[in-house]
Amino acid sequence: MTFDADELQDGACAATGLDDFGSPYYREGLERIVEALNTEADLNDVGRVIQHATISNALIQRLKIEDTYSRHPEIDDQVVGGPVFVIGLPRTGTTALSQLVAADPQFRSLRMWESQAPTPPPETATQHSDPRIAQAQAGLKMLDDMFPLMKTLYNSEPTAPTECQDLMGMSFRTFHFDGAVRAPGYLAWLMNCDMRGTYVFHRRVLKLLQWRCPPVLWHLKTPVHMFALDALVESYPDAKFMWSHRDPAKVMGSVCSLIRYVRSWSSDREDAEELGAEQVDSWAEGTRRAMDFRNRMGRDRMGHARFADVSFADLQNDPVHTLQTSYETLGLRFTAATLESVRRWADNHRPGSRGSHDYDLADYGLTPEGVRERFADYLAAYDATA
Repeated sequence: MTFDADELQDGACAATGLDDFGSPYYREGLERIVEALNTEADLNDVGRVIQHATISNALIQRLKIEDTYSRHPEIDDQVVGGPVFVIGLPRTGTTALSQLVAADPQFRSLRMWESQAPTPPPETATQHSDPRIAQAQAGLKMLDDMFPLMKTLYNSEPTAPTECQDLMGMSFRTFHFDGAVRAPGYLAWLMNCDMRGTYVFHRRVLKLLQWRCPPVLWHLKTPVHMFALDALVESYPDAKFMWSHRDPAKVMGSVCSLIRYVRSWSSDREDAEELGAEQVDSWAEGTRRAMDFRNRMGRDRMGHARFADVSFADLQNDPVHTLQTSYETLGLRFTAATLESVRRWADNHRPGSRGSHDYDLADYGLTPEGVRERFADYLAAYDATA
């Protein structure tokens, strides 16, 4: 079975009875990932099913979002607050930091169940009983049954905050695809494509989600924002960032191990050393871009600090104080309610509670010294020794 962009779109239209995908910006990314799936990914039978479902859902959600806007154009009047983004290399504590921020009641976070299916727009009265929560839980159970190692590699719950890569995937410009399948051609294009339309649509989804379900001060997370911060800030001029830091030599083996496992669901191909080189190249460039952006745009329009640095060791040892310090740096309110909520979350989520994750840099043709050399400027600039 090969993939065809027109057939995928026709299938989404047939499934929904809709035909308006909004801005045609998404189409180039769709064609690029389809080409990669057909020529580079070496998909097995399970992989074809997974990737077909992933792309189809992204197209279906675009159709439903545009339909909701057509019936309720007033949604576009919504003002998105912030947001505060958690960024940093993968496996540096970004998930824990994100969930800690999400425990603060002043923030609106993107939850897994609504990330996968933003429509109909969630409502305050039913946000904790929405049937999509049970659907997401069933999907997670099926994933755990099929791929049990995932539970030790990545913490995911239907009502917990999730990365906003699903929203970027609706524009077909996200590293989520490269994380799931081997797609070097798509990755090379993605590294240098125009991301502005991706964040325009990203903001469009947030407006829809907050319309009937505030608050409107958002917190979001994904490491891949580091590749395109200029485009992000064009859509979100008041964005602030919590940047988590950890020794890249302790990170890259874990990154490669996670991607190797996820890719194994969709392909029987083994290319560990190629994967190692790809990930070091990509994240060294992403870090370079983020540092360059920070050097140029480290303060917001009011002259306030746009970035707060979070050491992985500090986050592990004293998460509540570490978060409070970050809030102070960014000029955010750390209230009594914030303290109570984040302390409760930290007490219930101790480091290492989900089991251990074993990996070896050498499996990917990498050495600690070689990785640190590629990230030398980053290591010289930030506390990333933990």
